[in-house]
Amino acid sequence: MCALFAFSLPLAAAEKGGNEAVHQVIIERLQTARPDFEYGAVKDTAMPGIYQVQILGGPLLYTDAEVAHIVVGEMYRVLPGQFVNLVEADRVNFRRDELAKLAKKDMIIFPAKGTTKAIINVFTDVDCGYCRKLHEDVPELNKHGVEVRYLAFPRAGVGSPTYNKMVQAWCAADKGQALTDLKDGKIVKSRACQDNPVAAQFKLGQAFDVTGTPSTILMDGTLLGGYRPVKDMLEILGI
Repeated sequence: MCALFAFSLPLAAAEKGGNEAVHQVIIERLQTARPDFEYGAVKDTAMPGIYQVQILGGPLLYTDAEVAHIVVGEMYRVLPGQFVNLVEADRVNFRRDELAKLAKKDMIIFPAKGTTKAIINVFTDVDCGYCRKLHEDVPELNKHGVEVRYLAFPRAGVGSPTYNKMVQAWCAADKGQALTDLKDGKIVKSRACQDNPVAAQFKLGQAFDVTGTPSTILMDGTLLGGYRPVKDMLEILGI
C-alpha cells in the first residue's frame, strides 16, 4: 500500500480552484492507481500540503497534493509532554456524524425504561459469546435509562451462516425477539427481505474501525471495544 505513484496530470489548474479542486484531483489519481478501492472524502490535515483519505473498509491514507507518495498510518501532534493522536480525533467525529445519518428503523432498539439518560450503539454478532453476555445485560441497562441500539456486524462476513441468521432477525416482524432468540441459540423462521441493512451495517462497522464484537459506539463517536459489565458501562456514561 505504501508506494510511489507516478502521475502526469497537471495540478496547477486545480490549485487555482481552491482545495475542493485539489481534493477532486487527489481522488481521481487514487482511482487511477487503484480503481478497486472505494475512497471517502479527502480532508486537509494539520500539516500544510498533506491530505488524508479514508479507504472505506480499509486504512487511512496520507498523501501530498501531487499524489506522488502515500503513507499509511496515524498522525500525531507534538505537544509538551505528550503526542496527541489526530487520527483518532478525526475518527471520533466521523463516527458521530455517520451515526446521526442512520435511520432508527434500520436498528434493533431496546428502549430505556422511563427517562432516556444515554444511548449506546452496539455492533453485534448473534454467534458471539460476549455479545450474548452483553444482551443479558440489556434489561439492566434499560432499567438505568440506557437505550441500546443494535447494528449488525456478522464477523464471518456477508453471505456467511451468521450473516444469514442476522438477516432473519432484521427481517422479522418482531426484530427484538428474533435477535434475542438467535442469541439464545434458537432457530428463527423468517424470510429474508431484499431491503435489509445487514450488509450496509457490516460495511459501516468496518469504516468505524470495528474489528470484533461487541463494539459500542457512544453518541459522541467514541468507540469502546469489547464487553463492558453494566457497572463499568454506567460509569463511562456518567449514570
